[in-house]
Amino acid sequence: MRGVDHQQNQMFSYLSPETRVRKDHPLRDIRATVDEVLTELSRRFDAMYASAGRPSVPPEKLLRCRCCIRFAASGC
Repeated sequence: MRGVDHQQNQMFSYLSPETRVRKDHPLRDIRATVDEVLTELSRRFDAMYASAGRPSVPPEKLLRCRCCIRFAASGC
């Protein structure tokens, strides 16, 4: 079963990530693009997962993490 892509902005801090990352940071544009692509892929992800069972980690969350880590590591 596919998990829900719920984004927690204030899990460990009183400041949201939006206030910590400057407005002109390149990762903001990259994240927006990645979110658009993942929204388009949502139906395909639905088709790959069973409708019953224990929820998994949403594929959007995993792919978003990989993209952000990759671009951050490249010095973006």
